[in-house]
Amino acid sequence: MKTLTYDLTTIKSAAQWLIDQAGSEKIWVFQGQMGAGKTTLIKALANHLGVEDEVSSPTFGIVNEYSGRSGQNIYHFDFYRMDDPSEALDIGIEEYFYSGSYCWIEWAEKIAQFIPDDFLLIKLEILSENLRSIHLQHSRDAD
Repeated sequence: MKTLTYDLTTIKSAAQWLIDQAGSEKIWVFQGQMGAGKTTLIKALANHLGVEDEVSSPTFGIVNEYSGRSGQNIYHFDFYRMDDPSEALDIGIEEYFYSGSYCWIEWAEKIAQFIPDDFLLIKLEILSENLRSIHLQHSRDAD
């Protein structure tokens, strides 16, 4: 497991570090309590990849689609309000996950049975009001 500590003044470099660490992995699972900064970090990642659209949490729509500078699609999911995991199938979740595009997932534990075996786990921890820690692990490296 790799760890990085950052705050809002260094979030751009944290986004770069995360992209570098991810390599070719496209499925990213973000974990952390409410207010840990999942969506804030996703905004920084999207900005780094050249997304010009406004990035916001898709809590009510479940998924937002963005286009990066090279035309790659980025899908941002938020399953916080999902009560029945089978609803994920109704939106075609498998097509998104196996598209080869970035899939950034908040509250993935709500649909755990549908997450591909290979993914990047990004755990955010609140250290103080302004300081966060990223604990990064590839699913294939899990203990």
